[in-house]
Amino acid sequence: MSKMIRLKKGLDIKLVGQAARELADTPWADSYAVNPTDFIGLTPKLLVKVDDEVKAGTPLFFDKYRPQVLFSSPVSGKVKAVNRGEKRRILEVVIEPDRKNEYETFQTVDLSSASRDAVIDLMLASGLWPMVIQRPYGIIADPGKTPDAVFISGFDSAPLAPEMDFVLKDAADDLKTGMEVMKKLTSGKVHLGVSARVTNPAFEKLQGVEMTAFDGPHPAGNVGIQIHHVAPIGKGNLIWTVDIQNLAIIGRFFRTGRVDMTKIIAVAGSETEHPRYQKIVSGAQISSIVKDNVKQNGKTVRFICGNVLTGKKVGLENYFGFYANQMTLIPEGNYHEFMGWLAPRLNKFSLSHSYFSWLTPNKKYDLDTNLNGAERALVVSGQYEKVLPMDIYPVYLLKAILAGDIDKMENLGIYEVIEEDLALCEFVCTSKTEVQQIVRKGLDMLMKELN
Repeated sequence: MSKMIRLKKGLDIKLVGQAARELADTPWADSYAVNPTDFIGLTPKLLVKVDDEVKAGTPLFFDKYRPQVLFSSPVSGKVKAVNRGEKRRILEVVIEPDRKNEYETFQTVDLSSASRDAVIDLMLASGLWPMVIQRPYGIIADPGKTPDAVFISGFDSAPLAPEMDFVLKDAADDLKTGMEVMKKLTSGKVHLGVSARVTNPAFEKLQGVEMTAFDGPHPAGNVGIQIHHVAPIGKGNLIWTVDIQNLAIIGRFFRTGRVDMTKIIAVAGSETEHPRYQKIVSGAQISSIVKDNVKQNGKTVRFICGNVLTGKKVGLENYFGFYANQMTLIPEGNYHEFMGWLAPRLNKFSLSHSYFSWLTPNKKYDLDTNLNGAERALVVSGQYEKVLPMDIYPVYLLKAILAGDIDKMENLGIYEVIEEDLALCEFVCTSKTEVQQIVRKGLDMLMKELN
């Protein structure tokens, strides 16, 4: 390991309900789905219709503006429904599984001699290309371009996030193959960010990869933070990123010729009866994942696909997201606390000294979704800078976005961030500002004006 980077800024939010290091198989769900809404900027065009038979790896739809980018079925079975929203926007393509999971067959290539174009064509045909994300903007990468480098974070520092040394313990060969694929995609280096606190044996076989260890609180595990400290993105730069579990899926595909979307997720949170890891197929219905694993204590539960900072609120009838690696169950904050600002709040967490959480830094909290107040005028308090380990001015960046000033946005570092990088700023914000929503607004504005 050639380099160690220690981050002092950030915040570890310690929550009750960390997943125990035990693995349970999830039974077959009644249905699976691919959600076009998981992919930023996508306009889907269907390739199937209701009652069509599909296999795992069969294309379901493609991107209207990049027809070569396909999105495939995670399981074999029959197309059960195409659910639409306003203006007939496609929300879900639902598959009823046959529980046999037959696969489309693909001819794999010898990575030692295969051309870059051959590797990309295979990823496009299999529907795995959407796993490759482009920075800036946080969108699906353009296969017609070549990135300056590829970055992968080998750990997740978010609250209740899965421990990747456990998740990937049997995926060493898949990761090795996946890394060889990444080397084909760039003329630059492939970077892997690893935790300085936990050793992952699955990374021992990796060769020709630039490893950097990161030590510090969340968001140390965010790939955007790692990019900032290794090779900052400026105007004109292009970086591709891949989630570490998706990298294993890509490697498995190039080893076997099968689109096997099996992954291990953490089912965690204070409202989980048995916090643990579960093996699922991506796109499974939420009800099959949390079945018989929700505490029956009378509380209303918030089901979050992802972590508490960046995850998406879902219902039992919804489906597990394409990029998510955890399910989090916490109480809803659907109550009003009369004169709560006067209460001692011994069981509440705060970054400031308003409460008493600073006296018990190792205490785990059972937090709910209550905002403890409404949105108000943006206050310049210095809170954002305490939790953002990047050399940018987040408050001024947000103001530039709200003002629609593209020149200032560029000068203040908009190319370096996506929503997840400023999620902690939203958490600690006294003004209850929707920071992530504003960041996405700015990125969409840039894409529209500059591309």
